[in-house]
This record gives sequence, C-alpha cells and structure tokens, in this order.
Amino acid sequence: MRVRSDGIEDGAPQVELHHEGRPVAASGADTVASALTDAGIRACRTAVDGSARGLFCGMGVCGECAVVVDDRPGRLACLTPVREGMRVAPQPAARPLAEEAVEELEEVELRPDVLVLGAGPAGLAAAATAAEAGLRVLLVEERAKLGGQYYKQPATAFTVDEGSLDGQYRQGRALIRRVQRAGVEVLTGVRVWGAFAPDHLLAAGEDRRWVLRPRRLVIATGAFERAVPFPGWTLPGIMTTGAAQTLVRAQQVAPGTRVLVSGNGPLNLQVAADLVRAGVTVVALAEVAALPGPRAVRAGLRMLRSAPDLVRDGIGYAATLARARVPVLTSTAIVRAEGGDEVRRAVVARLDGEGRAVPGTERTFEVDAVCLGFGFLPSNEIARSLGCRHRYDAGTGALAVECGPDGRSSVDGVWVVGDAGGIAGARVAEARGALAGAAAAADLGAAVGGGLAEAVGQAERLRRRNEAFQSGLATVFRAPLLVDQLAEADTTACRCESVTLGEIAAGVAGGAGSAGALKRATRAGMGRCQGRYCTPLVTHLVARSTGTTVDEYAGFAPQAPFKPVEIGVVAEPGAR
Repeated sequence: MRVRSDGIEDGAPQVELHHEGRPVAASGADTVASALTDAGIRACRTAVDGSARGLFCGMGVCGECAVVVDDRPGRLACLTPVREGMRVAPQPAARPLAEEAVEELEEVELRPDVLVLGAGPAGLAAAATAAEAGLRVLLVEERAKLGGQYYKQPATAFTVDEGSLDGQYRQGRALIRRVQRAGVEVLTGVRVWGAFAPDHLLAAGEDRRWVLRPRRLVIATGAFERAVPFPGWTLPGIMTTGAAQTLVRAQQVAPGTRVLVSGNGPLNLQVAADLVRAGVTVVALAEVAALPGPRAVRAGLRMLRSAPDLVRDGIGYAATLARARVPVLTSTAIVRAEGGDEVRRAVVARLDGEGRAVPGTERTFEVDAVCLGFGFLPSNEIARSLGCRHRYDAGTGALAVECGPDGRSSVDGVWVVGDAGGIAGARVAEARGALAGAAAAADLGAAVGGGLAEAVGQAERLRRRNEAFQSGLATVFRAPLLVDQLAEADTTACRCESVTLGEIAAGVAGGAGSAGALKRATRAGMGRCQGRYCTPLVTHLVARSTGTTVDEYAGFAPQAPFKPVEIGVVAEPGAR
C-alpha cells in the first residue's frame, strides 16, 4: 500500500522487477523490501526448519529478508535498491555447492584525522564538529542515506518540498547539510566488518575494500530493537516498529492495511500515529507499561520542563490515535500470532507484574502486519572488540559503555556516543556526538574556540536537559523487562538457526554454563545476526541456571566479520 507524507511526492521513474518470474511494479525510490511489501509479497527466505521468513528489522541486522538477486544469494532486501529488470527469488535454506568466481575488490587505505562510524544524530554531530575545528573527517555509513534510524530521510528519487516536511525530517536535513558544508568526506553503503585496533579497521562496499587508519575514532553505530519471542513471532508480516517506520518515512509504503503495534516505549506511539495519518487501520496499540500513576505524573512534569516540544509531540500522537478510535491497551502485549504462511491474526493479553500473560484476558485482532517495539540494544560489537569497558544495566537488560559525558571510552583515542554506548534517545545522542567531535579535535591539538566553543557549550546544556527528559520518560514507560515470559517450549528463540526455547533450556540443563558453550551445544547465536537477537534470552537463562549475574562478558564474544561478508572481501587481493 503506497502512502503519502506531507512534502514528499513520488516523482521517481517506475520500474519493473521480477519475483520468481512474476512481474512486480515498483517505484525507483523502493528497496526490494518495500517493493515486495507493496506488492503483498511477505516471504523473503526459507529458514532451516522450512518456515518462511520476511522483513523484520529493516536495517540490515537480522538477515531475515535475505533474497537472491540476479543469481547472487544473501542480498538483504531492506538495503538493496530496486533496478529495472532485476530478478528476485526467495533465499533457500541451503544452496548446492558450486564453484563461483571470487570477485577481487580494489583495496583503498584512508588515514583521516577522525573516523566516525554511523551517520545518525550522534555521528553526524560528531563529524560536523570535528570538521569545523579544521580536521580531516571521514564519516562511514552502512546505509545509502545519511540520517540513521531517527533522522531517516526520503529516498533520493522522491521530489521533496522541504517547507512541508515535518520537524523530524527537517532537523535531520539541517544536520546533514552542516556535515556537507564542513567538508566531511562521506562513504555510504560501506560496512565496517573488522576492528583490530583503534587505528586499524576494515570495511567493504559494493566495489571496493577499505583499510581505515584514523588518528581518532568515534563509534556512533546506533542500536537495534530488542527481540521478545512469542508463538508465531517469526511469521512474515511481523516486523519491528523501526522497520515499519523506515517503510513509511523513507519509501512511502505501509507495512500493511490492518496493523497491530505492540511493545514498550514512545516509538510505538509515534509509529502508530504515523500509520494512522498514512491511512492505515491500526487495530490496537498494546503497551506493556501500566497506566501512568502519581510517580509518572511527576516524571511528566519533569519532562515538560526539560523538553516541552517533545511532550507536545507525544500529546499529538495520542490525540491522533484517539481521533481514529485506536484502542490503547496498557499492561498488555501480543502473546501469539497466527496465520500459517504469514500473519493473519494477533492475540494480545494483559500482563501481570512479572510480564506473564494473565489467563482469560486474551483478545484477537485480524491483521496483515504486526509491528513490535520492545526497546533497544546497543550495536556495540565494534566497541567491545576494541576492549572498551561496559557495564550491564539490569533495568534495561542492556550493556552500556563506561565513558564520560563526551563519550570518551576506556580505550585511548576511542569515543562511543549515541545509542551505541547506551540507550538515551536522539537528542542526548546528538549532544554527546558534538561533545565527542570537539574532544577528539582538542586531542589532536585543534582549536575549539569562538562560535564552535559556544556550540559545544550549548551541546553540554542540551545533554543535561535531555538526560533529565529521558529519566522522566523511563518512569512513564516503566514496565517489566520481557525476556522469555511470553514464549513456549516450541517457540523459536534463535531466529537464524530456528533453535527453540526448549532446545536452549535443555542445553542449559545439560551443563552449558555460558553463552559460548550453549552456542556449541545448540547452534543458537551461530546465524547471520551473530546472536544479536537471541543474546538477551541466552544470557538470562544461563544466569538463572548457574546463579550468576549478567555482565559484559556473559554474551557471545564479538568477532570479525561482525556481519556476513563475501569471501572476496575477506581474502587478500589475488588469493584464491
């Protein structure tokens, strides 16, 4: 279903691709994922258990949308732009072995003063600030467009009337222009797959390999959405709220026509409102948090003092849902999805104080898409590989890097900012990014004075004010941390390898006393996402069985390649 946002017109040329021989009309602004979604094609790959899988994370993390494009397997539909005449087929669970030519990529070495990884709010602010101090700055972004998940921008092929865009689009575009004016060198569509020292990182794009040797490194790789398994959660049509938001805001495609949104936190409220404004029927918003009590009211007042515009936005989202008569169900979550080959029904239930479904409270909705947002986990594999110290936050169930207000880590010459260092929201990320860029510049002897010093001072004030806002937000949306409460023994827990909760529990009972031992016993964590989505469940079960506490070493060890790459990327030039 095509949608339209204010200020965005689809002036892109129409193209035709072929999915299993069937012609599919698409916009030149589409990715393969958005084109297939608009055409009602949900399944992308076949899992090892024979089930179909579809678009899930929408940001190149999970690998569930892998497809075969023009006979090249393993292409991620969410990151692959459409081309006229391209041939797309579902990715099979296994391919027959065959000799294929290994493409040798040109290798280029770059030695910037400052390397910034990630072009969301934190990375853009860090890059702009360091470049404005006179340094040579290289900004590397895995996606085709700058802006990250928060400031995601319309596809280039769209015709944009900037004056009619909403504030979030405009703020992102202003920050991107600042980066461009500062003379930052930008590489898009480039994935860092190895980090062996702060001044030795390896990356790859479509047509070349990169050796990156910066004098200072700023990691701003963002976060991905936490997975909470429940029966049926791997059905095609079930995706994260971030994936749905990307479809709507970047490609102007709705995830479905009847959508349930479930999870915890303000992003779900925004996405539900965006879907309503786009003409989608949101059947319900199931929020894990309870109705706000007196403590939440006090927190709301603190939020109002810290960021009144964000509070106003939140009230606007709630008003949009109220006008559309969308049921907002508190202390509630999706507990089961049904439909056979793709999602067709979603069952929600009230939750008790420990996050378990209360018997007799189930409600069923007919849907063709479900959007899940149960919070976020930092994309910290690069920081962890380099040895940056982390601490485990039991309240959020996530690691946070040990760093100063400017993101300076325990490793000399490395800053970690934004959600990569700990989940704190886009405005805190942007403020800390500016502080990190200034600190890296000062470290290299650059002058940070005049107007730039004033901007850095403003960033520090914004950091403090928005950290207070985030503290209030955490109180308003306080909820039980969901891990395995909604899953059953036969529920898939590791999506990549189709390992069930029961198999993981049996591995733990059989003596697997660490995440690594459990991986060897069950293959959980061995798939394309490299354990990003099953880590919280695995570490939780191991800790509960062994009586230990979760810490920075409890999960799977990050190691290169951080994400799947072709052998031609890893091999030395000329090697066979």
